[in-house]
Amino acid sequence: MPNPYDILHIYYLKGKLPPEATGDLTDFYGNWEEGDTSFLFFAQPSLEVVEAIVDSLEAVELLDHYEMRYDEWQGDKVVARRIGRFIITPPWEIGRPADDGRPADGLAKGSGLHHLILDPGVVFGSGTHPTTRDCLAAIELALADGSMRTALDLGTGTGLLALALATLGCCRVLAVDRNLLAVQTAHRNVAANQFEGQVLVTQGDAEKFIDARADLVVSNIHYDVMRRLLPAPGFRAKKRFVLSGLLRSEARAVRQDLERMGGRVLESWEQDGVWSTFYGETYHSGETHRSGETSR
Repeated sequence: MPNPYDILHIYYLKGKLPPEATGDLTDFYGNWEEGDTSFLFFAQPSLEVVEAIVDSLEAVELLDHYEMRYDEWQGDKVVARRIGRFIITPPWEIGRPADDGRPADGLAKGSGLHHLILDPGVVFGSGTHPTTRDCLAAIELALADGSMRTALDLGTGTGLLALALATLGCCRVLAVDRNLLAVQTAHRNVAANQFEGQVLVTQGDAEKFIDARADLVVSNIHYDVMRRLLPAPGFRAKKRFVLSGLLRSEARAVRQDLERMGGRVLESWEQDGVWSTFYGETYHSGETHRSGETSR
């Protein structure tokens, strides 16, 4: 199967489109909304089509358009990769070896590796970003003793972390993203891995879902959203947390907030002196613990 995303034709619009405006387009990958702007992705040049959409709508304006290779958009080649105990394979790479030479879809019995199929489409989150890699490592730690049976994944993107949670033993995962294109992409990946019975993907703001009952909360999300999550009663009610997507100064502020609320960072990761990830526990009943944090 060839990579279906070879060349991307991207149209940058001011304004948001109603779903029916793009409902029956051909060669259309999706609409990424960011604030009051929209990015339309096509497999073929579609300027006339986009201009017709813009002309039919008020308060929508075509600002610019680009042609870009898929690898450039994603920031790296999207190939089968081994990350920790996971081999993450886009559908067009099935049958080819992963980047460490291991077979991507026929793992040796007893290897202890987990195979996930992931089609990121035009959504970021193929597993190459340092925070994603560290979140996968943190999730492995969190689920190692089998006590984390339910999880909440806020800012799920392509659904990769939700898939990892289900693979490692969570019987119920609620995956949330405010971006519709991300939700659609995560839905496809959940179905491709046959996790529909374990993972529910829904659209919405993280703040509105933090109170959902779960043992573990995973949040690889913007700092301005995370700082609103930490004081929420729903965050404190979780047993464990994985927090990531934090720059160095943001990580210091989050650690201080966690300590003030009585939380404990059990392990932390810092990549390239820039990105930080925390794995830890919240406290209930005023317990006290001795710090045993390790850092990587």
